[in-house]
Amino acid sequence: MTDPLARRRVPLALAAVVALNLPLGTVYAFSVFIRPLEDGLGLSRAALSFVFGLAILGFTLGMNCGPLLYRLASAPWLLAGSATLAALGIVLAATAEGIVQLALGYGALFGFGGGIAYVVLLQGMNLMLTGRRGLANGFIVSLYPLGAMIGAPIFGWALSAHGLRATLGGLAVTLAAAGLAAALLAAASGMRMAAPAGAVAGPPVARQLSLFLRIWLVFFLAAAAGLTVLGQAAGMVEAYGGTKALALSATTAITGCIAAARVGGGWLADRVAAPLVMVGAHGLALSADALLVLFPGPLLAVATLAMIGTGYGLVSGSVAAAIGIYWGAEHYGRLAGRLYAAWCVAAITLPVVAGRVFDLTGGYAAVIMIAAAGNLLGLLVAGSLPRRVPG
Repeated sequence: MTDPLARRRVPLALAAVVALNLPLGTVYAFSVFIRPLEDGLGLSRAALSFVFGLAILGFTLGMNCGPLLYRLASAPWLLAGSATLAALGIVLAATAEGIVQLALGYGALFGFGGGIAYVVLLQGMNLMLTGRRGLANGFIVSLYPLGAMIGAPIFGWALSAHGLRATLGGLAVTLAAAGLAAALLAAASGMRMAAPAGAVAGPPVARQLSLFLRIWLVFFLAAAAGLTVLGQAAGMVEAYGGTKALALSATTAITGCIAAARVGGGWLADRVAAPLVMVGAHGLALSADALLVLFPGPLLAVATLAMIGTGYGLVSGSVAAAIGIYWGAEHYGRLAGRLYAAWCVAAITLPVVAGRVFDLTGGYAAVIMIAAAGNLLGLLVAGSLPRRVPG
């Protein structure tokens, strides 16, 4: 950016993104609450899986509804409102006595509010960027797993020291404070939801349906494998003969790999064509699938699951960059919401199949073979994407 004032405002906007996305990212640490919720509310594992799935669905709906609010309120008010909605959802969850209130609070309100906040921050941040867009977007999408990495040990300590309801109450307070901070930072940065008059529009979205569908499929196939690993890493390592200690360590390490790979995927997309990053990412995951099928074992399971997660992270980061490359900042939030539907569908497909396969066979070999087929298809589809912005 050539405007010194604009250069000073970008760090303020980025601080708003960090402040709110880190606590919202604790949705990835939901597994920490499973045992306390089972014991405290008498809920089954299937019921809690439904609550988590509802949160993912709510997040996706929030991302797609958020762009409809751009002209109704400014970025600071949208951030304050969505964070308040998410915090109220956690308050409901903290006071829940059964599945209905828990699903409404954690699943619907927390997820929906988080989705709106996420897309508002993405849109506002991208309208302020003129360079290193890939790196910035890779960093933004890395904040959710980073939030889970930070939140999980804090939740573990709080659950032991203060119990379930107090821990969720603390999360609600944190969300409210983060929402206020993000709103103030967004106001100070001058964050807006629409490009200024006279700005150059991106390529027409209507003419790029084939491109969108291919990127959607590439993202879905990577996310299906990656979310399976992210959600079931501990169980998968144990199924391949690992100890509980190794399984827990692997879960933390894999989450860290995904977060780092999201930043790396965006950074690489600034330097080489985004489709090449996606091809390499699916190729990395495919090689990991093959290794685990041919040489099953606990230590190799940790390494290969980390590779699969890294492949997912690289695709996630490069897809975030590709939205700006192919469609421009003006359409960023709207396209991101539509593409994240792939993430939602991925969360309720292969991870669910993986659980069912394990129940039937006691292992994950068939799941890894399905993931391999998906990564191979993702590699081929990514290879068909244009290297430059279509005319």
